[in-house]
Amino acid sequence: MNESTHCDSDATAADTRGGAQMVYCRACGRQIHGSATSCPGCGARQMAADESHRIVLPAFLLCLFMGSLGAHRYYVGKIGTGLLMLVTAGGLGIWVLIDLIMILAGSFRDIDGKTLRRWT
Repeated sequence: MNESTHCDSDATAADTRGGAQMVYCRACGRQIHGSATSCPGCGARQMAADESHRIVLPAFLLCLFMGSLGAHRYYVGKIGTGLLMLVTAGGLGIWVLIDLIMILAGSFRDIDGKTLRRWT
């Protein structure tokens, strides 16, 4: 099956069988159960519905080195709060520290409200 004919695993259901939501694997396109954490066909890890496609490591590094400029907020799509961090120098460092802790704790969210979980 080619890429243009299937949807991502975090997209809408492709099929329902017996009330179970079926989606397509992001790597091979095989139809799998919506709650599967990996594809039984190719073994590729699937994203949870509340998991962001953005990666933690760039957000962490941007926050660590350019946090007072709000660079990590731009990365996750939060332009408004990124600009606010730029104007306030990262809330005088307090806001940057809070964001660093949230990123490391796994509770930092992107613009869509999805949690950043993957480190690489």
